[in-house]
Amino acid sequence: MAVCARLCGVGQSRRCRRRQRHHQQDQCSDSDMDEEEEERIVAGHVNTGDHARPLHPQALSELPPELLVEIFSLLPGTALPNVALVCKKFRQILNTETIWRKRCVEEFGMKEDLRKMEVGAVSSRDLYVKLLYPYRHILGIWQPDIGPYGGLLNVVVDGLFIIGWMYLPPHDPRVEDPMRRRPLFRIHLWESKKATVECMYGHKGPHKGDIQTGKKDEFSTKCNQTDHHRMPGGRQELNMAGGRMGRTLEEIFHEHMQELILMKFIYTSQYDNCLTYRRIYLPPPLPSALLQPGLFKGTYGSHGLEIVMLSFHGTSARATKLTGDPNVPAGQLTLDVDLSRPVILPDLEQQRNIEELSRLVLGVHAEVQREQEQQAKGASAAACISAEEGACGGGESESEDQSVCSENRLPGSSGSTNIPEAQPFVLPLGVMARNEVYPRTCRKCFYGTGLIAGHGFTSPERTPGLFVLFDQDRFGFIWLELKSFSLYSRLTDHLGHAQAPNMERFEAMLRNMQSWTS
Repeated sequence: MAVCARLCGVGQSRRCRRRQRHHQQDQCSDSDMDEEEEERIVAGHVNTGDHARPLHPQALSELPPELLVEIFSLLPGTALPNVALVCKKFRQILNTETIWRKRCVEEFGMKEDLRKMEVGAVSSRDLYVKLLYPYRHILGIWQPDIGPYGGLLNVVVDGLFIIGWMYLPPHDPRVEDPMRRRPLFRIHLWESKKATVECMYGHKGPHKGDIQTGKKDEFSTKCNQTDHHRMPGGRQELNMAGGRMGRTLEEIFHEHMQELILMKFIYTSQYDNCLTYRRIYLPPPLPSALLQPGLFKGTYGSHGLEIVMLSFHGTSARATKLTGDPNVPAGQLTLDVDLSRPVILPDLEQQRNIEELSRLVLGVHAEVQREQEQQAKGASAAACISAEEGACGGGESESEDQSVCSENRLPGSSGSTNIPEAQPFVLPLGVMARNEVYPRTCRKCFYGTGLIAGHGFTSPERTPGLFVLFDQDRFGFIWLELKSFSLYSRLTDHLGHAQAPNMERFEAMLRNMQSWTS
């Protein structure tokens, strides 16, 4: 009503004087005029006491302050400094905390009561101008450059802090347990009007650190007091290495697992004081996808639990490693599933026979190889024909290629309805699984390949296997050559500022990830 009162030309009154005037006209004669209102209206201006305001504003600067506050609070924070340069009035209005409070909430998703924070030493304007806006580029999810091991860092706004959380898989093999988090650094405005960076690693509390943002989609952290990372006897480092593998040393009995943990500790200790992070995106959601893409935790034998990113590309589902191991490093395509080649499982008794499952999967694998060879021959033949005869025979060769593809396509490749929605499932005898408890029904199965390699990513090759979809949050993969089973469970943590702008940007990121560790 205050805004309505001003636009009607009656100053600070909370009720519209025009309504009052009509009410008075019902009680008095129409000839009586409100003398006070007549005095306020002077030559088309409204007298507000201090100065005359136009009855019909012709410029933005003539609007009441309340309206300007509402308008400015709708602008992005990046535009407000330019607004302050327009005039003194705008600069004064931009000191209003309401404007900056709204920017903090809408641009950075702050859920805290900023009014309580403003009672202290930090205002919403300082929070935005000196903390949130300067460090906005590091919000989101990142992959640390730790050789083959990789990782997952989530940088978020938390109250008066920006905190970098390192995500660790749950203890092996409890793949369905929630992720564990460990703070690596924080930025705040507590003790001064200047943003302060602190390293959170170690057991001696926060200590001085630094953040450098040079290249696009990349930043580095540096610790200036690495002695805070260590405890007498080196116990902290060993616990750190064991924690990153998802288990403690007391829980490890296999000699190979202990060697892997020690190897990881020696390697990661090289990054004790400085670490570089590269931005990664979550895959864009697809309404027609078999299941929603995202991040999953999966079992990888003696290497423990690792984090993969599941994405869809046409008729393919691909799982890319965010965390890796000395055999297959982070950034590599661990699973490549052909969704156009479903596999119908036999009855439970035959499923227990590894030879029967191998026959089904290897039969599809052989057919895929034949098609690839035919396509390669067809491509070379088409090139020869086009070179010799021009474009005359192009239509005929194209129809022949289509007939070849249609003949070689498996039944049900286009999503035929002969596959039931729920099928009983059991692992074949002799297939090793870290999880003894796994789903006993599945929705669909598809042919796919998995990436295996020797130590140091030597002699990498794609080996056939079976992709098993259990539900929207779980899937599995049977590695036929390794005779092992990996179970994957969705990572349900909310990861803000992580969606890819578009599919092209996401695919470019995947190519870069593979080049980092190739």
